[in-house]
Amino acid sequence: MKPMTAILIGAGDRGARAYAPYALGHPNELTIIGVADPNKERRTKIQLEHQISEEHCYESWEEILNQESKIADIAIICTLDRNHYKPTMKALELGYHVLLEKPMSPDPVECIAMEQGAKKYNRQLTIGHVLRYTEFWSTIKNIISKGEIGEVVSLQLNENVEVMHMSHSFVRGNWNNKDKSSPMILQKSCHDMDIISFVMGKDCKRISSYGSLMHFKEENAPLGAPKRCLEGCPAELECPFHAGRYYLGEGKGWAKKFTEDDSNEGIIKALNETPYGICVYHSDNDVVDHQVVNMEFEGGATATFSMCGFTREQTRIVQIMGTKGEIRGNMEENSISIFDFLSKQETVIKFDNPIGGHGGGDTGIMRTFLREIQYGNNEDSVSNASASVRSHLMAFAAEESRINHGQSINIDDFYTSLLENIKS
Repeated sequence: MKPMTAILIGAGDRGARAYAPYALGHPNELTIIGVADPNKERRTKIQLEHQISEEHCYESWEEILNQESKIADIAIICTLDRNHYKPTMKALELGYHVLLEKPMSPDPVECIAMEQGAKKYNRQLTIGHVLRYTEFWSTIKNIISKGEIGEVVSLQLNENVEVMHMSHSFVRGNWNNKDKSSPMILQKSCHDMDIISFVMGKDCKRISSYGSLMHFKEENAPLGAPKRCLEGCPAELECPFHAGRYYLGEGKGWAKKFTEDDSNEGIIKALNETPYGICVYHSDNDVVDHQVVNMEFEGGATATFSMCGFTREQTRIVQIMGTKGEIRGNMEENSISIFDFLSKQETVIKFDNPIGGHGGGDTGIMRTFLREIQYGNNEDSVSNASASVRSHLMAFAAEESRINHGQSINIDDFYTSLLENIKS
């Protein structure tokens, strides 16, 4: 079969390191033939890696989609959160199948409109909920579907963001301000709202949430701390977030995400010029550093979710309690255990080391996306737009509840009000 062709819109971390490499490893399945990104270095890197002609290298999504007809089969869209809607709608209109990085949009009305656009143009619109494609979560889903632990009564999921990841991405980084990107529950934890919905297999009916920004704010800055860490901070030796010590040491891998020159000189230059050198207590961040969400599903089952930026490891830990047994799992350890209440037997499953990021989900979503296009089962897609809209609404409702001091939100009423906004 002739490989499918794709254009990459947004050549940042997710586009260049998560999705585009699939084409290099599977040239019989996919070829990247065009790229759009305002950053010349990122654009050129993709051009050279994928041998893209100069005529198909563009600075903006408007340029690459400003054609009378499509130039490829697929558009992989990995722009920043608030730049998802317009290129997605234009790509669908031109006839592209679209793989869109999560979240769909910080605006729930735009999420619903994209779902409707995919149906209107009969195109595959898959959202980057990569956890669904991991062996870890797909195995849990299969165990529940087969009834091995009976009916699910309650689920608990902890997202340990890891303290330095929190400081890098959500205090100093692109997702530190909800008005510029998305609220934390949507940007980081829409994965979790989605995987909870996926595992439960039922509609969430009510939701409530609490959370805040407790630590990373001005009043907690060390006495005399300057705007930038390299300007002579008196707390350098006591502060775990000191940018110079971290990015020139154990965090050097993170430095590659904000500078192409990862020599000590290149990193120091970037720390003096980019937000990654700003003191974590003097940033313009406003997203929460911890949040809890309570959910009630159809039939009465419940779920609780906790996200916290103050953890020593980056992982997700889950406990699923059923009428016949229990599942426990830790993504960092890449293993789950199933306990049977009748036999008192515990079965431990240790998964092989995954290939690709997000526990193998980055590779899995690309493989599945291509096959779903070829075999035309848009409605049954593992993460089709309709399923993603439902889990996005959970995140939007959770944020609405958090802002309103934990007020319980009825998801059906919430969805109905959004549809009325679209009609009006």
